[in-house]
Amino acid sequence: MTYLFKIVFFILSFSSLSACNDLVLNSPYPASAEKNQSVLYSSFSERPRHLDPAKSYSSNEYTFIGQIYEPPFQYHYLKRPYELEPLTATQMPEVTYMDSSEKELAMDAPADEIAFSDYIIEIKPGIKFQPHAALARNQKGEYLYHKLKQTQLSDINVLSDFTRTGTRELTAADYVHQIKRLVHPQISSPINELMKQYIAGLDDYAVTIKDKPLLALEDYAISGVQVLDKYRYKIRIKGKYPQFIYWLAMPFFAPMPWEADAFYSQQGLIDKNITLDWQPLGTGPFMLEENNPNLRMVMLKNPNYHAAFYPQEGEPGDKEKGLLQDAGKRLPLIDKAVYQLEKETIPYWNKFLQGYYDASGIASDSFDQAVQFTGGGELGLTPSMQDKGIQLQTVVTSSIFYMGFNMLDSVVGGDSEQARKLRLAISIAIDYEEYISIFMNGRGVAAHGVIPPEIFGFHAGEQGINPYVYDWDGKQARRKPLQTAMQLMQEAGYAEGIDKKTGEALILYLDTAASGPDDRARLNWYRKQFSKLGIQLVIRATDYNRFQQKMLNGNAQIFMWGWNADYPDPENFFFLLYGPNGKVTHGGENAVNYQNRDFDRLFKQMSYMENTPERLAMVKEMQEIIRHDAPWVYGFHPKSFSLSHNWYYNLKPNLMANNKLKYQRIDPKQREILRKQWNQPVLWPIVLVVFLIVLLVLPAVRSFQRRAKETIK
Repeated sequence: MTYLFKIVFFILSFSSLSACNDLVLNSPYPASAEKNQSVLYSSFSERPRHLDPAKSYSSNEYTFIGQIYEPPFQYHYLKRPYELEPLTATQMPEVTYMDSSEKELAMDAPADEIAFSDYIIEIKPGIKFQPHAALARNQKGEYLYHKLKQTQLSDINVLSDFTRTGTRELTAADYVHQIKRLVHPQISSPINELMKQYIAGLDDYAVTIKDKPLLALEDYAISGVQVLDKYRYKIRIKGKYPQFIYWLAMPFFAPMPWEADAFYSQQGLIDKNITLDWQPLGTGPFMLEENNPNLRMVMLKNPNYHAAFYPQEGEPGDKEKGLLQDAGKRLPLIDKAVYQLEKETIPYWNKFLQGYYDASGIASDSFDQAVQFTGGGELGLTPSMQDKGIQLQTVVTSSIFYMGFNMLDSVVGGDSEQARKLRLAISIAIDYEEYISIFMNGRGVAAHGVIPPEIFGFHAGEQGINPYVYDWDGKQARRKPLQTAMQLMQEAGYAEGIDKKTGEALILYLDTAASGPDDRARLNWYRKQFSKLGIQLVIRATDYNRFQQKMLNGNAQIFMWGWNADYPDPENFFFLLYGPNGKVTHGGENAVNYQNRDFDRLFKQMSYMENTPERLAMVKEMQEIIRHDAPWVYGFHPKSFSLSHNWYYNLKPNLMANNKLKYQRIDPKQREILRKQWNQPVLWPIVLVVFLIVLLVLPAVRSFQRRAKETIK
């Protein structure tokens, strides 16, 4: 009896103590995780495949390598339109134009006279690499770990097992070494072939080092890439290509010390999966401390990070939004970033609401819980989100999803009026406004052409509509009525979906790699859109590899595709329709194999131009050509929705920058207070259960005690 009361007393005391001390029992992090540190908590759902900047070309990988590696230039974090600025460089590159005899030309020289463009880049002195075993030396200056013996490797299982680290100053040679790596067959860089077209001598260099080991890169030179001195290097571009400056802000052109290749090329380390593709080495604000893709990835502040500061100016309204509170402060503003593996959206969402993740996207099944439509039809946060102080940011992404017509196809392709009117009829009938509402919770904007918002050449309002698919009602664009599409079908010889030549229903084929439960609903929706015109749409679903092969062979008739901007320039979108980039003939990104002589001529001219009124007029003319020809159904530009807690500062959507983490700030004290408020342990059910157990057991205990006394007597 006394024992049971002691149990009850203990539980009641524990409950009281927990309430008094604000004990949080459900925290997924150890109590010491945030001690004296500003820690950001986020997640990843897909294992990064490459962390070598020469190999990676994926946004989920850029989440990490964008914070670790530093190309010479970066995008200003706050300014819009997007503006490049020096990162490790002292200034924007010095550009000189040369003719075929290498005589210097004036900056306004005609593009057809320019044989070469020389980019001279000067980097800041004093920048150092993060501490790393590859750079560790002894007192004689010899590298400690470049010639490891088997006995030395016996105790090495992860990179952190090396007891010594070192660093050295960044030099121009490190940038040149990385450019050489882009064409080595052991690297297989995804921009290998593209850069051969632009960087002088890179194609010849690729032939030279084709059969050479990676460590031999330093023994051979690229004619168009030279180290001028310790802090300056030159890249020679064939002809004039102003967009090359954007590539110099991507991780592909971040520096790589030759020591990294020397260290990681050792077979003993490769056998233990200690590779550069898994353990980066850069000069950026963060370094990878833990790489466990089955659990978490952790980045720590780089103790060797050079002087870099938060912007002191932005665009109008930034100051009022609090985005300049940290102006002039040294970067980075957080000490550590922890990324937990979360494969399912519901657990992530619940942890975000509990305060254990600092920001979150919005999955479809959580949309109604987070966002509501106001009386004016605008999107806003629900009261429950507002009560928690959660903030919402939305931005139209620099990307496009479209439906493509294979222009080599005998029915939907070609430049005949019959095929063009069929494509336009389908373009009108497919109601992407409805698609955005049903399948994307309104998170998208119907596209009127190739170029998304925030990219040079995009026009909003009446000036920017696609007049072949939309009408302007005085306030906004309205999709043309279905009767217009039916009239086009009739003019194309397919009245009410019947081919007048055969007297049979028109059957078209949509090739796709989508086949999951959610995909089936979308595909059925597409069938209904085509059926409005009397067209029977047959879905041909395959695995992705087979789908890719069909695209390469030109066997797909209609398909869905998308493109995310590499850099903020219309050239990066128009090249998707440039004839010489045709997928079937040239293996390029022109997946619809579209070719128009006037468009191709304008593309070549536009590609060489700066952003002038003349270029803008040319972009407008190109938009008109492709709207008229309709090789795509211009689908939609997705809209990104992101939520963040009010202890997370300096968040501004930047669709081009890869290195945003260094600007962001966490208030850990405010987070701790709110976490405790939101995660108080609820112990009364346990106490209630114990009392019920006591009540149930008590009669038995009393009976036992009576029997014991009777036995004693």
